[in-house]
Amino acid sequence: MILLERTAVMNLENAMRGARNPMNSWNRSDSYYNEAHEYVLGPNDLGLAMRLRKAGSDHRKFIRQIFVSVDITAPLYWWKEYDTYKVATVANSTSTMHKIHAKPFELSDFSHEKLTDRGLRALEDLIAVMEQYRTEFIATKDKTAWYNMIQLLPTSYQQMRTCTMNYETLVNIYYARKNHKLEEWHTFCDWIRTLPYADQLILGLDPEEGENGEGKE
Repeated sequence: MILLERTAVMNLENAMRGARNPMNSWNRSDSYYNEAHEYVLGPNDLGLAMRLRKAGSDHRKFIRQIFVSVDITAPLYWWKEYDTYKVATVANSTSTMHKIHAKPFELSDFSHEKLTDRGLRALEDLIAVMEQYRTEFIATKDKTAWYNMIQLLPTSYQQMRTCTMNYETLVNIYYARKNHKLEEWHTFCDWIRTLPYADQLILGLDPEEGENGEGKE
C-alpha cells in the first residue's frame, strides 16, 4: 500500500523563464496564470519546453528547477528502494526511534493487502507480541522492551515522509520503476503522470501521443 497526499508543484514560472535565458527570448514567452492561479504554459513556452526535454539532460536543465513536495505513506520495504534516489531529494520522516511506542500497534499500520490467511494470522500474532512489549516499555521504560519492538518491526510497517524532488529526478524514477514488480511503484508512476505537464516534461511525450509513442525514451 502507498498513499500520496498534499502534492504541491512549485517554481514552474521561474524554471520556464530560465529556459529562455540562453537565447534571450523572454519576449516570446506566452504563459500566464489562470483564474485558479495555476501557471499555464502557452504554445510558445510549451513548444520550447518539449524541444529542450527531448534534447537530453544537458539541454533540459530547467526541469531540475521544477520542484515537487508530497507526503508519502508507504511500507518500509518500499522506502528501502526509494532511498536509492539520493540526488535532488529531501525527506523528513515520522520517527520510529522516538515515536514507535506513542500509539497502540494496529493491523492498519502495516501493508497486508497481499497476505494469505496464514500470513495475515502470523502478522496479527506479531502485532500482539509487539503491543505487549510496547505497553511494557511505557510502564517500565525498560530498554529491552523497546529493542524488542524495534527489532521485531516488519518491513510492512508504514511510515510517512514529506518528500521534495524535482522533475528530472522523476524522469529517472518513472523509467526505472514503471514496470517494477511492486505495485507501490505502479501507483507512484501513476501519480507522476498527474503532475502538471508530466507527459510532456517528465515522460517526453507529445500531447497526442500515448506512452508508446515516439516521445518515449
